[in-house]
Amino acid sequence: MLAYLAANMGTIAVGLVLLIIVAAIIYHMVKNKKSGKSSCGCGCENCSHRCH
Repeated sequence: MLAYLAANMGTIAVGLVLLIIVAAIIYHMVKNKKSGKSSCGCGCENCSHRCH
Protein backbone atom coordinates (compact mmCIF):
# COMPACT_ATOMS: atom_id res chain seq x y z
CA MET A 1 0.00 0.00 0.00
CA LEU A 2 2.76 2.47 0.87
CA ALA A 3 4.63 1.60 -2.30
CA TYR A 4 1.52 2.37 -4.35
CA LEU A 5 1.08 5.73 -2.61
CA ALA A 6 4.76 6.62 -3.07
CA ALA A 7 4.68 5.66 -6.76
CA ASN A 8 1.55 7.72 -7.44
CA MET A 9 2.07 10.70 -5.12
CA GLY A 10 2.06 13.25 -7.96
CA THR A 11 -1.18 11.96 -9.43
CA ILE A 12 -2.83 11.86 -6.03
CA ALA A 13 -1.71 15.42 -5.21
CA VAL A 14 -2.99 16.82 -8.52
CA GLY A 15 -6.28 14.96 -8.08
CA LEU A 16 -6.74 16.38 -4.59
CA VAL A 17 -5.99 19.93 -5.76
CA LEU A 18 -8.51 19.59 -8.60
CA LEU A 19 -11.10 18.16 -6.21
CA ILE A 20 -10.65 21.12 -3.85
CA ILE A 21 -10.97 23.61 -6.73
CA VAL A 22 -14.15 21.97 -8.06
CA ALA A 23 -15.66 21.83 -4.55
CA ALA A 24 -14.90 25.54 -4.04
CA ILE A 25 -16.54 26.44 -7.36
CA ILE A 26 -19.65 24.41 -6.54
CA TYR A 27 -19.83 25.96 -3.07
CA HIS A 28 -19.56 29.45 -4.56
CA MET A 29 -22.28 28.72 -7.15
CA VAL A 30 -24.67 27.33 -4.51
CA LYS A 31 -23.99 30.29 -2.22
CA ASN A 32 -24.73 32.74 -5.06
CA LYS A 33 -27.88 30.85 -6.05
CA LYS A 34 -29.22 30.96 -2.48
CA SER A 35 -28.54 34.70 -2.22
CA GLY A 36 -30.38 35.37 -5.50
CA LYS A 37 -27.39 36.33 -7.60
CA SER A 38 -27.32 35.21 -11.20
CA SER A 39 -24.44 33.40 -12.86
CA CYS A 40 -23.96 36.08 -15.52
CA GLY A 41 -23.19 38.82 -13.01
CA CYS A 42 -26.23 40.98 -13.71
CA GLY A 43 -29.84 40.89 -12.59
CA CYS A 44 -32.48 38.71 -14.20
CA GLU A 45 -35.15 41.39 -14.60
CA ASN A 46 -34.08 42.39 -18.12
CA CYS A 47 -32.83 39.00 -19.28
CA SER A 48 -34.66 37.15 -22.05
CA HIS A 49 -33.70 33.86 -20.38
CA ARG A 50 -34.71 34.82 -16.86
CA CYS A 51 -35.57 32.30 -14.20
CA HIS A 52 -39.12 31.06 -13.88
